[in-house]
Amino acid sequence: MGSSKQLKLLVGITCFSVLLVGCGKSKQSSDKQIIRTSIDSELTSVDPSKTTALNSFTVLNNVDEGLLRLGKNSKIEPGIAQSYKESKDGKTYTFNLRKNAKWSNGDPVTAQDFVYSWRRTLNPKTSSQYGYLFSGIKNADKIQTNKAPVSSLGIKADGKYKLTVTLEDKLPFFKLLMGFPVFFPQNAKAVQKYGSQYGTSSDKQVYNGPFTLTKWTGTNLLWTLKKNPYYWDKKNVKLDQVKYSVVKDPTTGLNLYNEKKLDMDGLSNDQAKQYSKNKHMVTRNQSSSYYIAFNQKKKVFQNLKIRQAISMAIDRKVMTNKVVGGGAIQNDSFVSKGLAVSPKTGKDFTEDATAPASMTYNLPAAKKLFKAGLKQEGLKSLSFTLMAGDDYSTKQLTEYLQSALEKLPGLKVSLNNIPARVVLSRQADQQFQATVADWFADYSDPITFLNILTSKNPSNISKWKNAAYDKLIAKSNGQDADKPEARWNDMVSAQNLALKDQAIIPLYQSGEKWLINPKVKGIIYNTAGPNYNYKNAYIK
Repeated sequence: MGSSKQLKLLVGITCFSVLLVGCGKSKQSSDKQIIRTSIDSELTSVDPSKTTALNSFTVLNNVDEGLLRLGKNSKIEPGIAQSYKESKDGKTYTFNLRKNAKWSNGDPVTAQDFVYSWRRTLNPKTSSQYGYLFSGIKNADKIQTNKAPVSSLGIKADGKYKLTVTLEDKLPFFKLLMGFPVFFPQNAKAVQKYGSQYGTSSDKQVYNGPFTLTKWTGTNLLWTLKKNPYYWDKKNVKLDQVKYSVVKDPTTGLNLYNEKKLDMDGLSNDQAKQYSKNKHMVTRNQSSSYYIAFNQKKKVFQNLKIRQAISMAIDRKVMTNKVVGGGAIQNDSFVSKGLAVSPKTGKDFTEDATAPASMTYNLPAAKKLFKAGLKQEGLKSLSFTLMAGDDYSTKQLTEYLQSALEKLPGLKVSLNNIPARVVLSRQADQQFQATVADWFADYSDPITFLNILTSKNPSNISKWKNAAYDKLIAKSNGQDADKPEARWNDMVSAQNLALKDQAIIPLYQSGEKWLINPKVKGIIYNTAGPNYNYKNAYIK
């Protein structure tokens, strides 16, 4: 047995050690309110007007806040607006803003911050790929095509804390949009201070949400969301930090989880099978579409038979179950399954739409089509480079696609797997021949997918054009906007047309399998829009 002197010395040493790392009971309990999660690709930008990446939108959803927040199952909840009123015709919304909302630089969040943000995003000089989301707000389309001044947009600040939004037509999904980061406010002082560097690192931005972004240099693989002391509802934010680590190798991620260095980690297909009975494993469905886009500014890719042949040479069942895995599902549609149901029949959108023959694996037919397509182009062979991300699962996917497509006689496919931020930049600038792209629903409505295939949409990276398609989408967003059944039929017809003409080549709808520490509670996960809401999350 040890003496009391030794025991006192040991206690003293222990206390001294704890003091070195910031001692005290409150600090120790506070330190436990940290979630450590892996992520498979870099953060690209936190400029709400310019980013297009899902990871960035998820970060923005937690470091910033819009007029409304999206709760569980995308339920509308109050955000910076403590109340709002909709006019009888559904064309005017009046928002009453909180007077205690602040930016992380101490400035109050005002109605003018929303006016400034929306105008900045829509200004053609900003070159935002998300400006189209404002379509239906008064003069938004005209502003994007330089036919009206930015100041004519249907948003008005009536004093510091009252905001009025005027629509051209009733938008069935308008309130969902208000919870999407593109519609969040921006602090003009910060935008002007940082100029071209705005949003390129954590210290070149200010925040008005539950957390602030820290430790992100713009290129590093680690960053942290830290509780925001200026947030109006900080008393209900339990977490101190959410720590992100970019982990591109699933084996590394799994090891870190098992070593208790991560609280959440996404699994590869093989890992998901291995851990299928593990109580820590959780399936997260995603409202997404992964697809191949061909640069149709290049003549050979304008050939429909070539595009159809390539689609028909892909065995989506094998690809989904054996290559991608992780909860992915086969979906012969561009619009994701489980996103929306018919207002008339209650059927899922994908059940109402019709998949063409080119979405079904048929190698003999694909070979004939490819040969005919080459003949039309006066070619005996074709080679192209497929550009995609460099994370583990994307590399697995592209290697499968290379193998499958090279079964077409005369086709040679080279792979170019590069960081996600470079992929997005090159897709936006048309610097590719073919690329694996993805689209994640911004809100729970089919139009979130279908809009991007219109001829003038900046996110239409294939540059496919079809006048009949454009008319159907315009009709669904215009004259049929307040006629649910007619609008639904417009969207079904548009998808059928796009798939028949092989605007893009849908591959699969993603899902993820995660290992999650059972002590992690309260995370809100939505399949559409920014996936994660950490505001009410905590460690039990």
